[in-house]
Amino acid sequence: MYIQSMIDVHQFLSQRVDYERISSPGYSSREFKPARIQELLQAIGSPHLGVSAFHVAGTKGKGSTSAMAASILSAAGYRTGLFISPHIDHIEERLSINGQPCPTKEFADLLEQMLPAIEALDKRYAARDPAEPGPTYFEIVTAMAFQYFARCHVDLAVLEVGLGGRLDSTNVCRPLVCAISSISFDHMKQLGNTLEAIAREKAGIIKPGVPVVSGVVEPGPREVIRQTCRERGCRLVELGTDFDVDYLPPRYVASDTAEAFIDFVYRSANPPLRYSRLPLKLLGRHQAVNAAVALAALAQLPLASHRDWHIPESAIRTGLRCLHWPARIEVVAQHPTVIVDAAHNVASIRALIEVLNESFYAKRRILIFASTKDKEIAGMLRELLGQFDEVILTQYTDNPRAVPVAELATIAEQVSGRPSRVASCPTEAWQAARTSASPDDLICVTGSFYIAAQMRREILGTLGSIGRPVACPEKNR
Repeated sequence: MYIQSMIDVHQFLSQRVDYERISSPGYSSREFKPARIQELLQAIGSPHLGVSAFHVAGTKGKGSTSAMAASILSAAGYRTGLFISPHIDHIEERLSINGQPCPTKEFADLLEQMLPAIEALDKRYAARDPAEPGPTYFEIVTAMAFQYFARCHVDLAVLEVGLGGRLDSTNVCRPLVCAISSISFDHMKQLGNTLEAIAREKAGIIKPGVPVVSGVVEPGPREVIRQTCRERGCRLVELGTDFDVDYLPPRYVASDTAEAFIDFVYRSANPPLRYSRLPLKLLGRHQAVNAAVALAALAQLPLASHRDWHIPESAIRTGLRCLHWPARIEVVAQHPTVIVDAAHNVASIRALIEVLNESFYAKRRILIFASTKDKEIAGMLRELLGQFDEVILTQYTDNPRAVPVAELATIAEQVSGRPSRVASCPTEAWQAARTSASPDDLICVTGSFYIAAQMRREILGTLGSIGRPVACPEKNR
């Protein structure tokens, strides 16, 4: 096969095992196999060995922490790679440098150059065990990211873990610093049904001697991370012990230009670091914690390498203020206010509700909700249903893991004792919400990353985008 266009890219990748589209994938060294991506990387010249990394895990907040750190580094003048998953609109978004997604032609070229290695591994695995897949979708894209960042000579690559940590494809990286943003319940069938078990999987990214920054405050998982750091000889910097953050929310937010402020102190630094009234584009106390984890982690860079890292306060302010990070309590329209958020577990739903209550005014609230198989649907709906005047249940159509809307309706009625309105698809749900809403109302889309992404495209395709990233100064080294 030849890769000559993005059509060829999508056709090839659609034929690979893709755990983002499989309900309840197994979680062992057979499905998530570090050796497989190591073999693929070795076959293309081991680009990961030449890329310095900032590695970020966590149940929620790892993407936002990664994006904030990358934005600050870019504002400070460093050539900064960012690898995320999943993507909102285009797969090229997963690989970006200084905020710019990998160009389409270069993305296709990266895959074209990797094809011989992938095909050779496919043959080797098929000969050894026909039931065991060759390189998966996520492994291939991760390898492409390392190749892209190495080719472009980034100063640092910020890497968001895909799932868990210990067995994740990104865990082959050579980090200068690791961060764990939070621990809460999600992916229990893969990671375990206790916070301590989940923490052990996340702590699998911790490498001997590499500093670790943790935003985890719950006693059980916090002790797991501490023990892992002791065993591996790592300096551990913790929220509530070494650094703290205060959050000042905006009130009566009506557009995407609103910003919060944070006060940050890193007491254990030498000398201590203090920043007052830093602007924060991403709303919520949970985002204040993510920003604090990013700041504390960036403070480790001068200690973790021989390079003279310099990140002035002006770059921090620019990076936090200018970050455009879709589907994180994102205001995508006004009159009525329309918010799209990718919350998909109970903890992130609670964070969303807190922001709605403290920063948004609405005459009525309308919820559009869809979710993914194997999530805590009843738990999320218990948090949500009492907060909205009208509820529209739907299902996304671009991933087979969607929960059928009839099943959602049954769960919602069991939780609330009353029936909810249903819509067969996002287009129908958006039309129903628009018809029902007055200019003083609020429409909120949430429940899954996939419904957030699909509804966002639907809404902006109907209304045109009003949310634009702030133009930020940028310089490259």
